[in-house]
Amino acid sequence: MELRTLRYFVAVAEELHFGRAATRLHISQPPLSRAIRQLEGEVGTPLLIRSPTGVALTPAGAVLLDEARALLGRADRVRARVDAATGAARLTVGILDDGADPAAAALAAAFRRSHPGLDIRVRDTDLADPTCGLRAGLVDVALTRAPFDETALTVRTLRTDPVGVLLRTDDPLARRGGLRLAELGGRRWFRFPEGTDPAWQSYWGGGEPREGPVVRAVHECLQSVLWNATVGLVPLGHRLPPELTAVPLVDMPPSRVVAAWNEGDSNPLIRSLVDTVIAAYRRR
Repeated sequence: MELRTLRYFVAVAEELHFGRAATRLHISQPPLSRAIRQLEGEVGTPLLIRSPTGVALTPAGAVLLDEARALLGRADRVRARVDAATGAARLTVGILDDGADPAAAALAAAFRRSHPGLDIRVRDTDLADPTCGLRAGLVDVALTRAPFDETALTVRTLRTDPVGVLLRTDDPLARRGGLRLAELGGRRWFRFPEGTDPAWQSYWGGGEPREGPVVRAVHECLQSVLWNATVGLVPLGHRLPPELTAVPLVDMPPSRVVAAWNEGDSNPLIRSLVDTVIAAYRRR
């Protein structure tokens, strides 16, 4: 199995849709479909159940997803150690799977202009790891959201976003102009996997343990609400399909967009990136 093919499979398995996975990977859909069929031929069993609306994992596909994530994480760590040994001029940036940030394109363009010869690598991370692989040494700097355990990390706040509750548009609460957390009592929530940073889990759970389906990606959060009528918290201002609505929460502290890096890391590229990000957000 090639690592590239495994990355393709993980993207499809997390998006549960070939089109969205192709967009995420910046490739067209036909070669992605061929790669997954080839992978299924190599393992000798179907990994996905295909339908007109998307895909679902078979039991074998669920096992491969866990193993592929672990293997790709190990490969990333090997690459990071080799890069450190060679002293290559590159920077790895971790970005949380947080949907489309309108400022992202401006950030990339501004940083490219000031560092035209730099090899910039971006590692997109699911919602179960708010530090985007920073503690594991997979990235040099993370552009993410707080709160999380900041031990041995340097964290700079870049922006704050109000938070709302994500509901189906036909939910009676969706017609309200604002809600309080107490009004969501008794509802099932989407939640993050066991082992997720406790501060992160608590914040996005509204300060209480919740019951409901486990999610790792923004798309999974949306689908959980659509299909299971669960609820959950989201930053306001993101584009949603017409079937979903985000109602502001009046008693929820805002979500902080932050840059984080390992305490004591003196890499000047990190400081330059953070300065670029701060300047870009101020102009918006």
